[in-house]
Amino acid sequence: MAITRQEAWVDRDGDAPVHVPTFVAEAVEEVAFQARDDTRVDKHSGVSQRLPISMLENVISNAERRALTLGEERPIARVSDLYAALPAVTGKLELEYEGELKGAEAVARDIVRRAIGQVFGRLAPRIDTDDVVAHFDADNQLRVPDRVRTAELIEVFATVPGLLDAARAIAPSGAADEVAAAAEFVLEGLYARKLISRSEERGYTAADLDPTASGAPRARWN
Repeated sequence: MAITRQEAWVDRDGDAPVHVPTFVAEAVEEVAFQARDDTRVDKHSGVSQRLPISMLENVISNAERRALTLGEERPIARVSDLYAALPAVTGKLELEYEGELKGAEAVARDIVRRAIGQVFGRLAPRIDTDDVVAHFDADNQLRVPDRVRTAELIEVFATVPGLLDAARAIAPSGAADEVAAAAEFVLEGLYARKLISRSEERGYTAADLDPTASGAPRARWN
């Protein structure tokens, strides 16, 4: 992570630097580790450190774009920016035949999702998400709007019991925008772990319990 931040174009000429929460930075780095372990990625070509460097730059650029568009005082990187940075992943991977059949973007999306799940798994002992999962299991839904300032998403996430408490456990500053970014990360982490489901329109619902649909049953941890 230190090398990635050192080599990436992080310090820019904007009025306010982009804040990259630790859980986002860890997920960026984890993408490279997951790519190196993926059987669909050509092991002879390998995965260089340029992948997380390029991805971090794209994540920061997307956060800057959002801040300019919505008038945010402090740009902040969010887990959704990792998916916006998919071209930084596809452009750095050579795929095996199996990967070519599935498509570079689909493989990259799978890798990003696994990376988020891996980081979330490391943070899971510090947070309680039982009420969050139970909320969606009770047939409740949540859609995260696109054109809302990050700090203002607090009101959206407050409708899910326990979500903001879980977010505050990994957002030590307590700043509204970082808590909101952490809440989004918790939702994406639960989705990556197949404890809840998500649509492409960022609508969160109960997990699909059909193992043929998800590829594997969901798993909980204590």
